[in-house]
Amino acid sequence: MLTRSASQSPPVDNSWWHRAKPYTRTEIICDGAVHGLGIVIALTAGTSLLVMAAGRTAPNEVSSLVVYVGSLLAVLIVSLAFNMAPVTPVKRFLARLDQAAIFLLIAGTYTPMLALIAGSPTGSLMLTFVWGAALIGIGLKLFVPQHFGRLSLVLYSAIGWSGLVIFNDLARALPPSTMWLLLAGGVAYSSGIIFHVWQKLHFHNVLWHCFVVLGATLHLWAVLDCMVLRRL
Repeated sequence: MLTRSASQSPPVDNSWWHRAKPYTRTEIICDGAVHGLGIVIALTAGTSLLVMAAGRTAPNEVSSLVVYVGSLLAVLIVSLAFNMAPVTPVKRFLARLDQAAIFLLIAGTYTPMLALIAGSPTGSLMLTFVWGAALIGIGLKLFVPQHFGRLSLVLYSAIGWSGLVIFNDLARALPPSTMWLLLAGGVAYSSGIIFHVWQKLHFHNVLWHCFVVLGATLHLWAVLDCMVLRRL
């Protein structure tokens, strides 16, 4: 009877955190520039949002806005660190944080919007669902990311678009312009997934992150619109 020796054990699948064909230097530089732009937008607009909300327009929602801005900066900074890092055990660790941070951003983005309808049963239930699902996703990504695969893309999208279940409640609480910006941001994120999975396309990772920054910017504009601009 044949036995498999330790040296003949099947190779470890590392495809969940890096691909066999490395990105070119130009791709990495462009990707870093896209992340840098996103961080600058998040810092400048996010700081303005918090200052204006705390001092004038939305003092009651400041805590939810801090969660949102913090989650946005976290996902961009962690993503930048992961994508710029060389292929080492550190990069593998950053991959866990990078993929988990997406769940954090989804829940963080919902938080200020749902805070406006938190007094209603649907608002409270939705907030519980979004954060519960996000925390489960974060746990799975931190501890067993290799078993998730592309199913995580389905989970990201499902949680992200779950707000459609309470569309009418949100439409009553939010200005129409905010709703359109939220929907546009969701479409941008979802459209970017095409480039994320299209790994044979040159600069596919850069294009994916362009759509991420676009979606994040549209959602940041939506929160600014709702919490600041419409209240001046």
